[in-house]
Amino acid sequence: MPSPAVLASPRSPDWTPSDWRHRPAAQQPDWPDAALLRRIRARLAGAAPLVRPHEILDLRRSLAAAAHGDAFVVQLGDCAETFDGPTFAAIAARADLLHCTADTIGSALGQPVIPIGRLAGQYAKPRSSPTERVGGLVLPSYRGHLVNDPGPDPEARVPDAMRLLRGHAHAREVLAMLRELADSGMAMPGVPADAAPAVWTSHEALVLDYEEPQVRRDPVTGVLCLTSTHLPWIGARTCDPDGAHVRFLSGVVNPVGVKIGPSTGPEDLAALCSRLDPDREPGRLLLISRMGAERVREALPPLVAEAARLGHPVVWLCDPVHGNTYVSGGGHKTRDVAVVADEIRGFFEAVRSVGGRPGGLHLEATPAAVTECVGGVAGIAEEDLPRRYETACDPRLNGSQTAEIAELTAQLCAAGR
Repeated sequence: MPSPAVLASPRSPDWTPSDWRHRPAAQQPDWPDAALLRRIRARLAGAAPLVRPHEILDLRRSLAAAAHGDAFVVQLGDCAETFDGPTFAAIAARADLLHCTADTIGSALGQPVIPIGRLAGQYAKPRSSPTERVGGLVLPSYRGHLVNDPGPDPEARVPDAMRLLRGHAHAREVLAMLRELADSGMAMPGVPADAAPAVWTSHEALVLDYEEPQVRRDPVTGVLCLTSTHLPWIGARTCDPDGAHVRFLSGVVNPVGVKIGPSTGPEDLAALCSRLDPDREPGRLLLISRMGAERVREALPPLVAEAARLGHPVVWLCDPVHGNTYVSGGGHKTRDVAVVADEIRGFFEAVRSVGGRPGGLHLEATPAAVTECVGGVAGIAEEDLPRRYETACDPRLNGSQTAEIAELTAQLCAAGR
């Protein structure tokens, strides 16, 4: 039987799935049809769960090992998934990239590596502005396929609640393929093929009208699970400790990730840990550092020390991409592999400098031979970016660049053994 610590619910006695509505809710769509939204929410509430409670609890146990320094996490995938029909070959390639990255690091570390995909739910994106300029038009910002269409047309940009159902159906299709891959031999090491998909799934739990109806009570243990994904995370734009997203995820038993940026201070971190991990349970909370290469060595150590001082057994992950995005001379958002690598080095230095354990890596990456990030052994330059710039939102490392980053991370892990 799972240990009581793993099964303990973090929720306060007065928590309900809907009480986030009494908190400030950033980055939520302005749905134009309230009656349609109610009907869609009811259909989501009546749908079968996408992921299974026992899978969520199994992942919690694996992440508890990472919190104790006995495992490592690799979380990667697309910046934003689309509703383009997923093919079995494409999903297999994404899962294979994740497994290969995990294998590279695991071989150097001599420990299990937990593969978590940005898969089967990464359909919504926060935006820094409610509008954007497309050609000569100022349009409502594209917020991901879960909310609106990227087409350069005002009507396409109107939030459409029917997309919540499409997102659920798309996620179910991707998960079915991941389960078939596990049955076909791509199971996670140490996990029976019939017990989980080929990789664990994760996404930013951004659109709360999509997430709330998917809270289910596990009939076996009685705990409340968010069944839209195994691992939801809270982004840097929605991590107000008193906000709706933190309140919502405080009540489910899933492991929860939180993006931590250079504006996060020790007091903010303490409040986040208190609300999301009040019982100080290993495997509950992942803190994903996205400082930027220039800031990580200075900004991260006080936060690692504060979490340790407060007794929260968090897993520290490095997101070396989001803090290092810039616009090329040709107008493409991009990232430099050398700068990404420098942030990873800085992360390992920063965490270890205060006695912490580097616990994982979080990347936006694709197996496709895209030209979205500059650098790497292929020598992609800014003038090469238009050749295969295919992302739905932010630039991704391609397969060879991801392999380089995996090798670097493996070396850094091995150096700390």
